[in-house]
Amino acid sequence: MSSTKPSAEVTSQVLIQALPYIQKYKDKVIVIKYGGNAMINEELKDAVMGDIVLLHAIGIKVVLVHGGGPEINAMLKKIGKESKFVGGLRYTDRETIDIVQQVLAGKANKDLVQLLENAGGKAIGLCGLDGSLLKADKLEADLGFVGEIREVNADILRNAAKDGYIPIVSTVAAGYHGEVYNINADVAAARI
Repeated sequence: MSSTKPSAEVTSQVLIQALPYIQKYKDKVIVIKYGGNAMINEELKDAVMGDIVLLHAIGIKVVLVHGGGPEINAMLKKIGKESKFVGGLRYTDRETIDIVQQVLAGKANKDLVQLLENAGGKAIGLCGLDGSLLKADKLEADLGFVGEIREVNADILRNAAKDGYIPIVSTVAAGYHGEVYNINADVAAARI
């Protein structure tokens, strides 16, 4: 039976090749978008969490922004509501935004926090509503409660990173008049 552990020679070669990147990105903030479909494969989840902990350990400040489409779809199906998409974006009516908030800011976010902690990281789960991390207006297209980010309170993320935490951000944003908006995770990751 062969061992799956890399030899010392292979490990040293990988580290030598990685050194310029480690030096370049040490103390920098990188934002990783973690899509909902990648969140349903257990082996992939464990590998991603291990990689994030490694990046953090070598001095790269990581912010993980996640979606949760499959989990939202499953919850909507449980309550007998059909998912509707327009141009690849989820149409989010009043009932759906409640489900989106529960799934993303609740279960999906806290599951990722626990996975990262189990991998040896120090994580904190946040959503765009926390401390007005993400402020948004209604997206121009008629998609219901789907928003477009107007402001990011990056101090929250910087303070969490300064204290040694890896922020895990779900893509629910606060409106300017008490609304809650669903934000596409790709868009949120690009703006954070």
